[in-house]
Amino acid sequence: MATKADREKVEVLLASHGRTYAEDAGVRVRNTPQPLYQLLVLAHLLSARIKASVAGDAARALFAAGMRDPRHMADATWQQRVDALGEGHYRRYDERTATQLGDGAELLLEQYGGDLRNLRDRAGEDVEEEKRLLREMPGVGPVGADIFLREAQGVWPEAAPYFDGKAVQGATRLGLPESPRALARLADPEDYPALAAGLVRSALDQHVADDIAEHVAAH
Repeated sequence: MATKADREKVEVLLASHGRTYAEDAGVRVRNTPQPLYQLLVLAHLLSARIKASVAGDAARALFAAGMRDPRHMADATWQQRVDALGEGHYRRYDERTATQLGDGAELLLEQYGGDLRNLRDRAGEDVEEEKRLLREMPGVGPVGADIFLREAQGVWPEAAPYFDGKAVQGATRLGLPESPRALARLADPEDYPALAAGLVRSALDQHVADDIAEHVAAH
């Protein structure tokens, strides 16, 4: 059962660390082709062992260079993709990632007409099948699929509540329930993506958990 302390922790987490990773990258998630594709690109970048801020900067650089949709990503040269990733300081994996982004855009165009809503339709809005199809995208993999669905659950409600292993790690660190269903009872559905993002930040940064604990203790 949700406790008053749990609800207070979640309220503080949402207020102080509940900005989604899509928001950080300038992506306003909607159930339309371009934002969904941009979220997929961001999930791809975030799934590498690299700082989230760098992944967000690299996504912004790709979009600023015109690669906002799969057609423009596919039409860009490999070097243009490498250069944009470099502008975002995404240098450790830039060459491989540039290739994967091009291949992924081509696959999305060929298999789904460039529209991830068609992937959702093919999956029959079954979350496990959506995950499987997302993992077929070059460079996405299980972690990338989790990131995509974690952030997309607000517009793909069949995925909600989506609190993956990393979000649950954050919940554990905060002393919150570890069950996705129990976590869902602590927030409104429209806040699930933000709550998931805050929980992930707690998992990745002890200072976030300390900040929440100090705030709750002070009140």
